[in-house]
Amino acid sequence: MVDSLQICAISDGRAGNARQAEALASALAGDRAVSTLTLAPRAPWHWLSPRRLPGAEQAFGPGFGALLDTSPGLAVGCGRQAALATRLLRERGWRTVQILDPRLDPSHWDAVVVPEHDTLRGDNVLTLLGGIHPVDDAWLARAREDFAAFGKLPGPRTAVLLGGTSAHARFNRMAFEVMAAKLEAVLARDGGSVLLTTSRRTDPELVAALAHRYDGTPGVVWRGPDDGPNPYPGLLAWADRIVCSPDSVNMISEACATRVPVFVFDPGRVRGRPRAFLDTLLARDRIRAMDATLASFDTVPLRECARVAEALRGRLGLADAGQPAP
Repeated sequence: MVDSLQICAISDGRAGNARQAEALASALAGDRAVSTLTLAPRAPWHWLSPRRLPGAEQAFGPGFGALLDTSPGLAVGCGRQAALATRLLRERGWRTVQILDPRLDPSHWDAVVVPEHDTLRGDNVLTLLGGIHPVDDAWLARAREDFAAFGKLPGPRTAVLLGGTSAHARFNRMAFEVMAAKLEAVLARDGGSVLLTTSRRTDPELVAALAHRYDGTPGVVWRGPDDGPNPYPGLLAWADRIVCSPDSVNMISEACATRVPVFVFDPGRVRGRPRAFLDTLLARDRIRAMDATLASFDTVPLRECARVAEALRGRLGLADAGQPAP
């Protein structure tokens, strides 16, 4: 790889897709700059991506058209819309990596990266446990600096990461009340502080219920943009233990990239392929089902991004690209 090679992370702008594309592109880039492109798909490609129809070069507007006309580089895409974009770029000489199953023959890309709980396999398919993300020791150190005030909160600091109902798990106000009862039993015994954040999928009724739920407990509760920037990085960085709702593979993957115990609320309520992900983490003792003790246990961080990037560098002839941060 030469220093001038363009490296672009491509997604539809959804937070989970953008985060994965940017994290892997950055890991492959080393100290090189990474550009990002958020696609604005047009009909009919919006519905049919990554299938290639006549005129597909016009599927994503002028920004993508300009990228097609530049010198070939390396493109990392995540999600179904990005799969068409990276497919088209490969036809122009780009090296391409597609994250998540594109639902087409993987030979349309140089490499495809999927969670091992997906079924796609092939000569150019790489699997990983969980999702791709940027969380490592350097990332956590920066977050501790950015949210230094959290270090003054009394310990143990319990980070609580709340998602919402998904296709594979239901997590609503009622489920939270069961989860909160266990957490409050621990707080009554241990004291400490709570650092809680919601997500875009969190039930609005649950978000409303959090308005004064922990007013008497040291910590921070983030319910949405009206509360300012999301302190999520600081929560991961300063937590002594983490409690997660069971619905998000990406969120649990990032929690498991820290060096602290992770407890998942009622993993048995998860169905489908994400259940296989949780079962693997339980078998490895990287997570435990949440109970009313949250007893500490030894952990090994789950960090797949660096491993996948190293495998891709060899596969794509990028061996001189430099190493990502450990």
